[in-house]
Amino acid sequence: MQYRPEIDGLRAVAVLPVILFHAGIAPFSGGFVGVDVFFVISGYLITTLIAAEMEEGTFSLLRFYERRARRILPALFLVMAACIPFAWMWMFPSQFEEFALSVVAVVLFVSNILFWSQVDYFAPVAEEQPLLHTWSLAVEEQFYIVFPLLLLVLWRLGRQRVLGLVIVLSLVSLWLAHQGARHHPEANFYLIHTRAWELGAGAICALVMRGGPPRPHAPLSLVGLGLILFSVFAYDAATPFPSLYALAPVGGTALIILFAGPATPAGRVLALPPLVGIGLISYSAYLWHQPLFAFARIRSLDAPGLGLMLALSVLSLGLAYVSWRFVELPFRAGGARRIGRRALFGFATGAAVLLVGFGLFGYLNEGAPFRLPDKAVALLAYEDDVEATPAVEPCRFNAARPLPAQPVAACSGYMVDGKADVVFIGDSHSAGISPAVQEALKNEGISSYATSYAGCIGLPGFYRVGLPRPEECDKYNRDMIAFAKAHGAKVVVITSRFAAYAEGRGFDNREGGVETRITLPTELIGTTGRNSWTDPDRKARIIGALKPKVEALADEIDVVLVYPIPEAGWNVPRRAARMAIAGEGNAFALTTSYEVYRTRNADVVAALDAVERANVFRVRPDRVLCDAAS
Repeated sequence: MQYRPEIDGLRAVAVLPVILFHAGIAPFSGGFVGVDVFFVISGYLITTLIAAEMEEGTFSLLRFYERRARRILPALFLVMAACIPFAWMWMFPSQFEEFALSVVAVVLFVSNILFWSQVDYFAPVAEEQPLLHTWSLAVEEQFYIVFPLLLLVLWRLGRQRVLGLVIVLSLVSLWLAHQGARHHPEANFYLIHTRAWELGAGAICALVMRGGPPRPHAPLSLVGLGLILFSVFAYDAATPFPSLYALAPVGGTALIILFAGPATPAGRVLALPPLVGIGLISYSAYLWHQPLFAFARIRSLDAPGLGLMLALSVLSLGLAYVSWRFVELPFRAGGARRIGRRALFGFATGAAVLLVGFGLFGYLNEGAPFRLPDKAVALLAYEDDVEATPAVEPCRFNAARPLPAQPVAACSGYMVDGKADVVFIGDSHSAGISPAVQEALKNEGISSYATSYAGCIGLPGFYRVGLPRPEECDKYNRDMIAFAKAHGAKVVVITSRFAAYAEGRGFDNREGGVETRITLPTELIGTTGRNSWTDPDRKARIIGALKPKVEALADEIDVVLVYPIPEAGWNVPRRAARMAIAGEGNAFALTTSYEVYRTRNADVVAALDAVERANVFRVRPDRVLCDAAS
């Protein structure tokens, strides 16, 4: 296969947005599509090699998997080993336990399945997973377990029939991805059946080109580059992905592969030496960047600043060059310097056994809490307070699963004879306060029922932009109000992060506590618009709707309106534990500015104060929790 420098340049276009996205650089909000670009490139290159060998009658599965091992394992195992001492020193037990399990999953190439079961890729907690990015390697290797076997069986039918079958299977995978984005977003993001079409797109390019050079077409190749750049800057965590939206980066990559010859402007740009150089080390750069960012976030008391994240981005490229030069190349080199097959598989087996052994040790010892000071471990126990109330977790609904019918049996422990005097409605803040309040009500002989829907304002008539099932926010609220009226409730308690939904973003306490990557733009039912957190008209619509929505609810039933609960910006138990690990004793400076609270919530408070109903009773948490409250 003829070397194409523009393909290495395309690798740079893929890896740099991924790095900058994970660094939290705002303009690269869609940088995660770089992985999709990698998938297409991989499908193209691997299929080109397999097809050429099959036509020559020289294809060997053993040799194919040997090439994959030489390409993937040495640098991967090096980065995993480098993570272990930092994980041992800095990770909390729960983090270390998850990390240890992820080490095992990576070695077995099932980390995509593990992370699907554990973490939303776009959630803040994902930023502290050093091996999160290996999900894409797992997808590739799962694909390459099946795909060569498929080609081996079907090749006798002829290239054109094989091409037709790959097209059909890719279209099926794309359809599954589009459906999965709405109904099963986490599985859709991580699993092979909704990603195979992207690798298939590259395979289609290879089969169409028959191993020959691209057909130069300047406009189409520029369109391809433009589609990739558009998705990098226009997409964000709220974009359903992968779905038909993924056609932009995937189709753009295919256009470049097919039409960006050296005579085209796009081909010349991509073949520039700096881009080719970064492309050559792109695999190692991809491996190094996420551990660097994750451990920086784990080690820092506050969210790492832009300067540090940019410096780590540069460092990831430096480390990438070192591992490419001294690890990747020796294992892939030919001639007299070539490391033999037996040595390769011996190294891979030995490293895999050691890594799996470490992973089992960390997992079976529940994160090895003995690594940390006793005080830090004790403080971390507060993070699991919710587990003390078994009824809470089944009652926390979210977009990851469809809403059940009300009432939910597991949430009915405070009801009496099928009745509930008080019904709690709202988001995770409602879930945070309801268990203690329900227990207090029980002691007074008052029955109650509580559920919550994470990320949704606790009033009917709103929907969350970007959720897989946006209508469920409104459905949850209406179902709960209908339940309250049908089961004898005298009052509903409404609790929500009103300002977060109006502003569309998490909290920044201006002291380093920043809820990154939390985007909560909310919209009125029946309203369409730009729908982003940068839309001032949308914020005005949400604030303006609070008064009439509360009043409409109060016309049906008495309302206890819980004003905004002060936000921390930090994970408080983790911050306190981190300070204990750093040896700061009892000097836990965990207060935040009351003025920042008042500024963030001023519009919401004004709207709630304007509600004119005698049966609306107000609870103001800030007057209890804030020393300066008046």
